[in-house]
Amino acid sequence: MTGARPCAAEERRSRERGSCGGAAAEAAAGGMDGARGAGRALAALLLAASVLSAALLAPGGSPEHGAEAAPPRADLDKKRHVELKMDQALLLIHNELHGTNLTVYWNSERCYHCSFQVLVNVSWSGKPGKPSIAAVAVSTQHGSILQLNDTVEEKEVCRLEYKFGEFGNYSLLVKHVHNGVNEIACDVVVNKNPIDSNLRLTVADLVFPWFVFIMGSSIFLSMTSILQRGCSKLKLMGKIGWRSFLLICIGMFIVNPNYCLGPLSWDKVRIPGVLQRLGVTYFVVAVLELIFAKPVPESCASERSCFSLRDIIFSWPQWLFILMLESIWLGLTFFLPVPGCPTGYLGPGGIGDLGKYPNCTGGAAGYIDRLLLGDDHIYQHPSSAVLYHTEVAYDPEGILGTINSIVMAFLGVQAGKILLYYKDQTKDILIRFTAWCCFLGLISIALTKISENEGFIPINKNLWSISYVTTLSSFAFFILLILYTIVDVKGLWTGTPFFYPGMNSILVYVGHEVFENYFPFQWKLGDNQSHKEHLTQNIVASALWVLIAYILYKKKVFWKI
Repeated sequence: MTGARPCAAEERRSRERGSCGGAAAEAAAGGMDGARGAGRALAALLLAASVLSAALLAPGGSPEHGAEAAPPRADLDKKRHVELKMDQALLLIHNELHGTNLTVYWNSERCYHCSFQVLVNVSWSGKPGKPSIAAVAVSTQHGSILQLNDTVEEKEVCRLEYKFGEFGNYSLLVKHVHNGVNEIACDVVVNKNPIDSNLRLTVADLVFPWFVFIMGSSIFLSMTSILQRGCSKLKLMGKIGWRSFLLICIGMFIVNPNYCLGPLSWDKVRIPGVLQRLGVTYFVVAVLELIFAKPVPESCASERSCFSLRDIIFSWPQWLFILMLESIWLGLTFFLPVPGCPTGYLGPGGIGDLGKYPNCTGGAAGYIDRLLLGDDHIYQHPSSAVLYHTEVAYDPEGILGTINSIVMAFLGVQAGKILLYYKDQTKDILIRFTAWCCFLGLISIALTKISENEGFIPINKNLWSISYVTTLSSFAFFILLILYTIVDVKGLWTGTPFFYPGMNSILVYVGHEVFENYFPFQWKLGDNQSHKEHLTQNIVASALWVLIAYILYKKKVFWKI
């Protein structure tokens, strides 16, 4: 058990700071004061996803006797042993081709239009009948594409696709086929079965955008309640500005940890972050709603003269502003000239697009951040570096993506308006939730062509593309449709226990970020490469924060900004 935060763990926190999974999205900018009963369903929507994401990021079990797979042949000397890490398998390449040296290239099936990377060179053994063997670790997260070339002639010998299993032991046999034809066979043989560590569920990429969505709903519900109590718009404007400022300051503190890395230089301070984006998004959406705030119309279920779209019609100035913002995002994304990059580039750079644009990560979004903030003030370890081997800094919480964050928050505002404009009209609420779900889903279909990479605007979390926003908002309305029925209409569930963290979301978020490497939230694992042990640790940590939030709720302790 460890009670102190090690430097290695702190460096890992610094590298992971650009991801938005786990409890990071739990920092609500808007209070739940005005949410009334619907607020429980809204809180359950996001906080359930938050806890699940923290618990399910490391699924599966552990291999027998550690992570290192045993070699299948007695003549494999110690130099060929490979220490495997999580999400890796051992591959033994047997070169049985007489007088031929092989170069093995590797690519991931998930790496879109990527150039092949050299995996290993396997020389001829020099002894007829005795193959040379090379041992390498291969990724098991996605399917692999292997291409074997004659090293001297640079001619392709064979190519195959294979999905390796975690901690499995495999042999790739390269030999001539004796069938009267000069053919070469490349066959994969399983020496030791892999473990089953696959779980077909991940919600990490959903938590942050759904929290932005729910923040928009909370903004409208709480603001309406405050104005109805007689608070002046000027005073409320001051509170909005102060709350946004505090969110940004707390975010700056959290994304720049320096507990044991030495004094922090201002030259290296990261400016964007999750809370910073929430702060800016909250400010824009809240001010927009405050400027054009109108009294919520009384229920008119029996009046035929009521507008069926009054939740939209009454908000036409806000919608006009949001459409203008989205036009700016589209214009900058697809028409801003980026030095050394194609105009409108949305790719990852690195080895993507066959390595033609290695320094174009994020296209216009990355260029704007590097131009306005500087390379040293944005995230240094983007997720694209793992698969696409990118070398330039890119921040997933950058400036351009904040525009679409504002759009998503405003869609959340729309959900809040439906709840209040059609209060006590369950059928009308459910119809509108369904309509928005379908409408946004159809937009996503049109933008993506139901394709991962071939659409007009692919779904991209790091860019916060508009298709990412419409897709996640469509699902948000769908889940809200289900939860509203279960929680508010049928009364089958109160949102417990996820309701409690929702009442102290800022405290839970900050506490998680500061104490995530302290016992009892983290301890030394018996096998650090075990999905099972990581899963157990994450479930315990999530449960502890729910318990802490429950105790604070019972003691009526709430930290609000």
